[in-house]
Parts: sequence; structure tokens; C-alpha cells
Amino acid sequence: MFRVHQGRITPGSQLYIGEGRKPIKAGHLYMLRGKTQTEVSVAVPGDICAIAKIDDIQFDHILHDSPEDSHIHAKPLELPTSVFGLAVQPKKRGDEQRLSDALHKLSAEDPCLKIEHVAQANETVLRGLGEMHLRTVLEKMSGQYKLELDTRPPSIPYRETVAAKAEGHSRHKKQTGGAGQFGEVFLRIEPLPRGAGFEFVDSVKGGAIPNQFIPSVEKGVRGVLENGFLAGYPIQDVRVIVYDGKSHPVDSKDVAFMSAGRKAFLEALGKARPIILEPIVNVEIQTPEEKMGDIAGELSGHRGQIKGSDSPRPGTVQINAQAPLSELEHFPARLKSITAGHGSYSLDFSHYEPAPPLLQQKLVAAYKPRAEEE
Repeated sequence: MFRVHQGRITPGSQLYIGEGRKPIKAGHLYMLRGKTQTEVSVAVPGDICAIAKIDDIQFDHILHDSPEDSHIHAKPLELPTSVFGLAVQPKKRGDEQRLSDALHKLSAEDPCLKIEHVAQANETVLRGLGEMHLRTVLEKMSGQYKLELDTRPPSIPYRETVAAKAEGHSRHKKQTGGAGQFGEVFLRIEPLPRGAGFEFVDSVKGGAIPNQFIPSVEKGVRGVLENGFLAGYPIQDVRVIVYDGKSHPVDSKDVAFMSAGRKAFLEALGKARPIILEPIVNVEIQTPEEKMGDIAGELSGHRGQIKGSDSPRPGTVQINAQAPLSELEHFPARLKSITAGHGSYSLDFSHYEPAPPLLQQKLVAAYKPRAEEE
């Protein structure tokens, strides 16, 4: 579908797409009225028309009839933020590629449909403007692409870190008849400021660990970072300092120092008061003025904090708040109920904070059975 801003288009017109140098031919022109497609002989400024069977046209492209007009671009549209999410997976095994292809086509058609692939949780997340938007997408997946999907709320991206300094040590020694394996690592860990990520520091003196094995120690440490310590979530905001170790002129190997680095890091984590961090998001809510008190109560009941408010127009209040992402799972439905459908909101990530002790205990308890299975 396209809108004519200048000039005329007739069946058979040659058009260029954006900066493309190869023209396309507009075969038939259609006016759409619900399910009815009416063929027309000309499209003039103001008309919204459709052409079929041209896959190269995508959202926001400019169509023009001269290569010299390729410099013309549309002003970027300000689209609403896609905040409502659902994790999806096909009900039938083997439909993963069909799902990927369908999502690629749907997201190309709909600029407010966002697709996220969360490797840590091994899930595909659809994000849209609300429950009705994603319900329409799912119906299209079923009717047009014959895909039946299971859906669930997206996983919360918790993280782990440490609250204290600690030291760890491990010696990896293995003898199998021929050449053995040997590596010994001493390291210390310390917390970093929120959002600092991860630092690996080589402070080994005198060649206690030969330089060629330091990357193996780091690889062992990073393997633990990815898999977590308490509840299987990635570890962040930690500095690891390797300061000593031992090697053997014959038996020292990469695998030995990788194993020693991993076990030394795990030992240090157990002593460093590991904690779970939860994501905190900025919430911007537009609501009728008379509903501000109800919204404030709703937020405070879910560990939210109001940071300020404004009146963008008469009768409307904009509330700026922060809240844990885990507390906002059913917020769209609650907001719709409180404001009778007149409220709207947007989210964006702010920072991580330590999760409440009861939540941490719950996450650790839920992880233990999975860890034992693995």
C-alpha cells in the first residue's frame, strides 16, 4: 500500500524504489475498501492505493519515476513504543524455520512489531503496542501462515553479581598414563559499580602462569559468567584479578588452566556474598487527571516509585515513575481497567538493583531442580 504525494501513477508505470537503480513495473492499481479490491486506472495526490507481487517495497520507502529523485527521503515517523511482549514457540517441532520466515515478513509489514531473540532464555519475543495488536498478529500467523504457537510472558532478564571481595584457588591435576594435565590458579574478585560489566586483570608476576595460558584462565572464568552461580543468570559488575599460580613444563595445557580458572572463580563467588539483580525500568504513563491517585496506588503496590508528573494538555497527567520489570507483567490490563481504556504507557530500561531477599530465595529455589537435571 502507498500514498501518492505528487504526480500520477497509472497501470504500467515504471517506478524506482528508494535509492534502487532497477525500475519496477506497476501492473494493476487497486483501491482497498475492507475486503474489496477495486481496480483503478489512475492514482493522483492524496490517493491511497495498493499494488501486488512486488516484494522489494518495504515500509517507509519512497517510490519515484526518475533515477535523479533517489535523494528524496521521508521524514522519519515517530512511532509509539512497542512495550507489550509475548514469548512464542511453535507447537509442532520442526516449524522453527517457518516461524522465523513468517516473523520476518510480518515485521517488515508492521513497523510497530518488534522481534527479539533472547539467547540466554532461548526464546523468541514478540513486542507490540498491546494485547489486541499481538492477538491480531497471532491470528494472522494461524490463518495466513498455518502456524500454531504456544505463548507465555517473556522471561525477566535477571542478573547476578557479588557484594564483597573474596579470593579463590584451584589446582587442576590429572595423570592418565602419558602426559598429564596441570594448572594452578590464585585469583581474587571484587564488585564493580552498577553497569560496569566485567573486567579481567592479569597481575601475575614472574611468569608463575606463562602468558600463553592467561587467555585459558579467562576463558574458564567467562564460562561461569555466562551460566551464573546462584540461579543460572549471567554475572556482571565483577572484576577478576589473577595474581598467582603454578605451571609444569610438560603437563601444563590450556584445558588445565581453563578448568583451574573456572573452579577458582566458583570458589571465590561462594565467599563473595553473591546476589541477584533485577531490572528496573522507567515508566511513562499518560492518564486522565482524575485517575492519577489510582495509578499512583497501583504503582506503589507493585514496588514502583513516582519520580514526577506533568500536564502535557488540559485534563491529562503524565506520570514518570520507576518500577521493577517483574512487577509490570499485568500492568497493561490493569491500566486499561483503571482508565477505561484512556491510559497509555511506555517503558525503557533504567538500571539493575538487588532483588528483595524473598524474590532471590524463590529464584534460587526454582533453579535448583533445573541445575540438578543438567
